[in-house]
Amino acid sequence: MQPFTLPEFYVPYPARLSPHLDIARDHSRVWARAMEMIDPPEGELAIWTEQDLDAHDYALLCAYTHPDATAERLNLITDWYVWVFFFDDHFLELFKRTHDMSGARAYLDRLPAFMPVDGLITEEPTNPVERGLADLWTRTVPDRSPAWRARFVDSTRALLDESLWELANINADRLSNPIEYIEMRRKVGGAPWSANLVEHAADAEVPAAVAASRPLQVLRDTFADAVHLRNDLFSYEREVTEEGELSNGVLVVERFLDLETQEAANAVNDLLTSRLHQFEHTALTEVPAVLDESGIDAAGRLATFAYVKGLQDWQSGGHEWHLRSSRYMNQDANPDLLANGLPQTPPGLPGLPGLGTSAAQIVPSLLATTPQRLRRHANVPFRVVGPTRLPTFSMPFGTGQSPHLDASRREIVRWAAAIGMLDPIPGIWDEHKLIAFDFALCSAGIHPDASAAELDLTTGWLTWGTYGDDLYPVIFGRTGDLAGAKLYNERLRAFMPLDGPPTAVPMDALERGLADLWARTAGPMRPGERATFRRAVEVMIDSWLWELANQANNRIPDPVDYIEMRRATFGSDLTMALCRIAQGPAIPPEVFQARPMRSLENAAADYSCLLNDVFSYQKEIQFEGEIHNCVLVIENFLDCSRERAVQIVADLMNARIAQFQHIVAEELPTLYDQLELDEDAREALRGYVLELQHWLAGILRWHQGTHRYEEAELRYHPAVGRRPFGTPTGIGTATTDVRGLVAR
Repeated sequence: MQPFTLPEFYVPYPARLSPHLDIARDHSRVWARAMEMIDPPEGELAIWTEQDLDAHDYALLCAYTHPDATAERLNLITDWYVWVFFFDDHFLELFKRTHDMSGARAYLDRLPAFMPVDGLITEEPTNPVERGLADLWTRTVPDRSPAWRARFVDSTRALLDESLWELANINADRLSNPIEYIEMRRKVGGAPWSANLVEHAADAEVPAAVAASRPLQVLRDTFADAVHLRNDLFSYEREVTEEGELSNGVLVVERFLDLETQEAANAVNDLLTSRLHQFEHTALTEVPAVLDESGIDAAGRLATFAYVKGLQDWQSGGHEWHLRSSRYMNQDANPDLLANGLPQTPPGLPGLPGLGTSAAQIVPSLLATTPQRLRRHANVPFRVVGPTRLPTFSMPFGTGQSPHLDASRREIVRWAAAIGMLDPIPGIWDEHKLIAFDFALCSAGIHPDASAAELDLTTGWLTWGTYGDDLYPVIFGRTGDLAGAKLYNERLRAFMPLDGPPTAVPMDALERGLADLWARTAGPMRPGERATFRRAVEVMIDSWLWELANQANNRIPDPVDYIEMRRATFGSDLTMALCRIAQGPAIPPEVFQARPMRSLENAAADYSCLLNDVFSYQKEIQFEGEIHNCVLVIENFLDCSRERAVQIVADLMNARIAQFQHIVAEELPTLYDQLELDEDAREALRGYVLELQHWLAGILRWHQGTHRYEEAELRYHPAVGRRPFGTPTGIGTATTDVRGLVAR
């Protein structure tokens, strides 16, 4: 008996089948035998039989996911998929089942030698995975640009290396939290790797100028999440009940939300649908805009659109293959598709050559998911919600308090008045509100050992970021002037020169404040630090544009997109960059690129972002008409009560702080050894971790001490002193979305 009934999937595009399927089937069988993946020599470990390979039918997968590829290109793509699935099963037998972590590291350390970005392969392969990779790399890279090769190497290495994360969780019997799972599944699951192969199959490379932009990154991420969540639904029975696997989204949701398996499967399917809706929104609205802004020529635009179409083909084709492969739980979904244990090729619908049964499901699929799509745009702004009952927050860390707190409180009022933040026009703040916000209290907790000048600088950045996030909705949100907001962002960049003085004269408080803070902060920095810090500020101000666009469309964000963008709107990169720089040059730059360190920072950022969303719910929903709040996002996604959503957000916070502790205790010491860090670097990293702990505890202390979220303060407006309770104060009035660096 199956553990659950497969839900009704959102499949908006018909699956089409390549006419070269039979050729690819014959070729992949011959190739797998040549690589010794089937019929290995006597004494070698047998992972697959020929019957296993036929039953899995990776040629059918590729014929569905790349229906327009040439026969030669389809053969190559199919070989890549035979290789990656063989690797997965090979790694399972050799290392996951035996819990052999050291052997797994040695095995994975050899594989990069078989995919050099430049030059020839010099290592001699010793097993089927190495032989297959060497052959595939040699056959693929001559047709691709250096930029594509670099991207493909990165995604392949991530796919291979992050298998250690799965193995470590199995060894520790540790189930990841939902946010961690989504992030890691993108790498372990291999869909970003598949996205690179979509470019190769279509012979259509995304222009390098836009490949790293937010729209193209969102396309890759939404594609990856949908592919992986779909696979988790089909593979739950095999992975969870037969293999003891912990990396399955249904299991993660089942345990985290304490749901029955069927309910968890339905929730995962809803998230899959949400990610596909996000893919469509990005492809239709953001991709054309970034192509225009980047001046991409006609050939580059055609290649990008061919890539988008290829990702759509992959989604529908992958779904059809999951319905047919013997690898997955699919008997109840379509029992007529299997005969004698082997997948059957569909005949096509009458009048629609090459289309499978999925074409008949498009209209029902669209109708079934319409309520979820409409609900995302159905928010009622400024509704009275009242105060939020705060849940229990886990905070295992403490912090001190700077002795310069009172002096910094006085100095920030003087500084803000001097640069014009408290002027009656545009009337965003007055002295009363700035004192009530008490940003110095936050900086005194997150940097308890700072000097007086350092504390003033941190308080200044917190104040500047929050003021800017208040200002944008008033100036640009009132009229929906996204173009004006983009131009203003370009002006702000002029006040953050990497060399020399600013290239513009500041015209208002936000520009004057940035010019002053940049000179005091970036002046003493080394060039690399200055560039990193500038990028951190840019990430924050560019995220304000994303908020303005959503607000203009009254569009509640997709849950995953919200979490990932919330780190940017919160200013996490900026304040963490200050913490990094405080540790000096002892920490090698590659440490901060390593997966454990990125996971540590993301866990800390998410805890603080979600904390703020709980505290600010009444302020944002009732007084500002906001949609960027995780409690609201969860309410909308799960169609649940505010109380239930608040508890889920609190559970996510507590899971992220537990993950933070796990990384510090288990993963960072291993990383130090892998990178062979000297004692100075290790001591500096321990200092950085302590800074992050202070950061977390200081932000919680500030939320508990500020007057920002009190009802009396929410009624106060600089221009008139008081407003009636519940009167809108958001976009189109005088003040709105207020997040900035540590607060909204």
